[in-house]
Amino acid sequence: MSSATTPRLHTLYHTKVISELKKEFGFKSTMRVPRVQKVVINMGVGDATQNIKILDVAVEELTAIAGQKAVVRKSKKSIATFKLREGMPIACMVTLRGARMWEFMDRLFNLSLPRVRDFRGVPSKSFDGRGNFTLGLKEQLIFHEIDYAKVDKIKGMNITFVTTAQTDAEAQSLLSHLGMPFRK
Repeated sequence: MSSATTPRLHTLYHTKVISELKKEFGFKSTMRVPRVQKVVINMGVGDATQNIKILDVAVEELTAIAGQKAVVRKSKKSIATFKLREGMPIACMVTLRGARMWEFMDRLFNLSLPRVRDFRGVPSKSFDGRGNFTLGLKEQLIFHEIDYAKVDKIKGMNITFVTTAQTDAEAQSLLSHLGMPFRK
């Protein structure tokens, strides 16, 4: 890839982050340094059981945010109290890899998260113990791709960063070097 087509965050990872993480954790090999494998964005739409059109709007919004077509997810089992039957569409998701993943992370860290009202940083308690980090957002309006006038219902989403890190400390260091604004 030439530098004109390589995303800015990907270039930062190769020029600075790898060497800083090698020093910080004492990795001998560059291949041992953790990296981000994929970013999964999931938007659960529970109201889709009553009105399926809400899910269509969620798919359009998630497609605009991610820059890649969102996939509709169906329920795996029936739950009577939620009026949910097996096979009903209730969520949409996107898995980003490669250049789209790096560009999405850059937009999230530098444009979208600073737009959150009363933002003091991302909590660092959302690691799963295996080096993956999940960030929950309450509304889709923080992304500049969403037109405020067209939004009829505020929907939240989960963004999961899947890394090759062995520990949460390695993953947190990787994400903070890339620009994730963790709470101090």
